[in-house]
Amino acid sequence: KQREKIVLQYLKAKGYRNAEKALREDALLDGAESTLGDLAAAFPASEMEADASVPSWILLFGEAEQGNPDAHSQSYRELRRWIDSSLDVYKHELYAASYPIFVHSYLDLHLRGLHEKAAEFMEQYSSDHAVHHGKDIGVLATLTSKAHAEENALARLYRENKYGVRMTRVGFELLLSFLQDHHFTLLMRTVNQHLNIRTVDGSVPICSEAEADVGVTGHTQNQIDHFNSQDIALGQPPLDQFVRDETERTLQVEAGRPARDSTGGEAGALLEAFSKVKQEAAGNALAARDVVPMPAPRGPEVEHQIASLKALRKRVALGPAALPSICMYTLHNTDGTANCAAVSDDLSLLACGFSESYVKIWSLKREPLRGFQSNFYLGAVTSEGDAEAVREKATDDSRRLVGHAGPVFGVDISYDSRYLVSASEDKTARLW
Repeated sequence: KQREKIVLQYLKAKGYRNAEKALREDALLDGAESTLGDLAAAFPASEMEADASVPSWILLFGEAEQGNPDAHSQSYRELRRWIDSSLDVYKHELYAASYPIFVHSYLDLHLRGLHEKAAEFMEQYSSDHAVHHGKDIGVLATLTSKAHAEENALARLYRENKYGVRMTRVGFELLLSFLQDHHFTLLMRTVNQHLNIRTVDGSVPICSEAEADVGVTGHTQNQIDHFNSQDIALGQPPLDQFVRDETERTLQVEAGRPARDSTGGEAGALLEAFSKVKQEAAGNALAARDVVPMPAPRGPEVEHQIASLKALRKRVALGPAALPSICMYTLHNTDGTANCAAVSDDLSLLACGFSESYVKIWSLKREPLRGFQSNFYLGAVTSEGDAEAVREKATDDSRRLVGHAGPVFGVDISYDSRYLVSASEDKTARLW
């Protein structure tokens, strides 16, 4: 009866209604439905003979093979979520191991005839590996049928050869423990059948995904150089339509004031300078705004544009009689760990990003940089005097900003020197 109930569960999951009805009638299987866990627990020990793992195989069928077309997507999504939250020291090797798992999960869906699910899987997760394996992913994404997946040269290369991954022993054990604890049998089968994991000395950390990604012998797996060879958009982006129109309108209003008003004459000169700026921006073919989505413009951007025009008018044409002024600062004792720097528009602040995952900011006016105390109540601050009372008493002219989990490769200070934004290898940007 136990075997018949298991077969009945299989027919029901596959949607074979007529066969299910016939088996239920012929075997006289009436009463409440039993779960696969109940069937496994009640399986007669006398019928298991020497194979004591029969209940385990029943549960395996229930988790991985019970006609669930979303099993690959669900388990892979949890794997990526777990890798994203792992310790940074193991992320590179875990990301490298997730790529062949992604490929074989995608190919398995095609070979099972679940072509729509395979297309959804590719669309949803291909961006995780586009940087290092964009060329191969582009080829695999063209597969549309089981025959195509079986005949495609690249797909056959992956199916017929094990994919090499270099991992530390701790990282390897973490991966296996995760798959076992969550009963991801499909992913475990992929690791067992299609991955060749080489463990290395755990005292030497794997510093990059390229170092951990060995790949298939004779096939170039890591395509980061190909990714970096594509065209990029550099230079000043063109003015936003809203900012351009509002700036021009504001200057025209100022220029229309009576001649006795000094702002009118200045606005006329600014309007003339603005026309030159528009022409230069219109000729910029490589516009970053066309590639990177930008936030909607607001009023302060118009004020910033007008302030920039005023600063532009004050510049003197360079020549033998008017050499450029230079600001030069030297960072001592950084041992090559300073990756980037930015100076505020008013030359009052200098910010640098370091390989030790922090940002450091200096006051070039030697004024103290005083943050807020950690134990004050925000609701009690209602005036500038209240804010001054809860500031730190320190008088240092530099501050260390700690918040990133990887080297900082980009910093920038807002035009009003109120904010600083930093970008790190930990794939985050932070606003200070």
